[in-house]
Amino acid sequence: MTRQTDTEENALPVTVLLAAKNEAINLPRCLAALRRAARVIVLDSQSTDATADIAVGLGAEVVQFCYAGGYPKKRQWAMENLDISTPWVLLIDADEVVPDALWDEIGAALSRPDCSDAFLITKGFHFLGRRFRYGGFSHSAVLLFRNGCARFERLFDDNSDSLDMEIHERVVVDGRLGGLRTPLIHEDFKGLEAYIARHNKYSTWEARVRHWYFTKGRYGEDIIQARLFGNSQERRRALKEVIICVPFEHWVWFCYHYFFRLGVFEGRAGLIASQIRASYIAQVNAKLHEMRLEAKRKAGVIG
Repeated sequence: MTRQTDTEENALPVTVLLAAKNEAINLPRCLAALRRAARVIVLDSQSTDATADIAVGLGAEVVQFCYAGGYPKKRQWAMENLDISTPWVLLIDADEVVPDALWDEIGAALSRPDCSDAFLITKGFHFLGRRFRYGGFSHSAVLLFRNGCARFERLFDDNSDSLDMEIHERVVVDGRLGGLRTPLIHEDFKGLEAYIARHNKYSTWEARVRHWYFTKGRYGEDIIQARLFGNSQERRRALKEVIICVPFEHWVWFCYHYFFRLGVFEGRAGLIASQIRASYIAQVNAKLHEMRLEAKRKAGVIG
């Protein structure tokens, strides 16, 4: 059945913004689960594989994004510049799948007269071929919102060689925030080599953002506020402001995931995931140290 037929019969008033770059492996599975959306737009970053062809072949629209640095990045750019006529927008990555139960919940939520303006959805962590029940790797983010009432926070990250898509930036909502119970399936099939390489790039980005935070005293100009007793995004930001000041932060994260959140019960996969998380944080802090040294050299403090 084509997307056009599905859209006419079963469409929910949602435009999906699907971020992608060289996602030929993950994309068919992701797109197959989006048939209940009125419109699907693949935001492609000049992929060199078959990403664009696969997207068009499966009924999605493809928009190419060329990043020039600074703000906005890919998804915010799409929200500001594309003609989105549906009242709702859903943000998805190519390695995520929206299960039928989540679509049912979305449909029920949007039909309520007292519907919230945006919804937190859990990204259910899958790793090495298994769904994790332990370890605390799944997290919630604002992924579904009314068209025009949400925007990505603007962090200090103006480098032209930076990542072209929002990674850990959160969505700021002008309105009431609700939550959905059914998680996304977040599972990447490109293997550990690609997973680790991607997080190496992420760690450079996070080191830059942390460097700005320690220099300026804040993450950016328009950001999620840190509130320990706020929603899940606000709590994560509050806890992060504390933990980034803790010595041996990478070991804290390993113990959090592997022992406190019981990642040990996930077997070898839980150990590997916890080790990768700790390694990522260690890389962030090593790169942050290098940035501080470079700043001192430029200031003439050290030779």
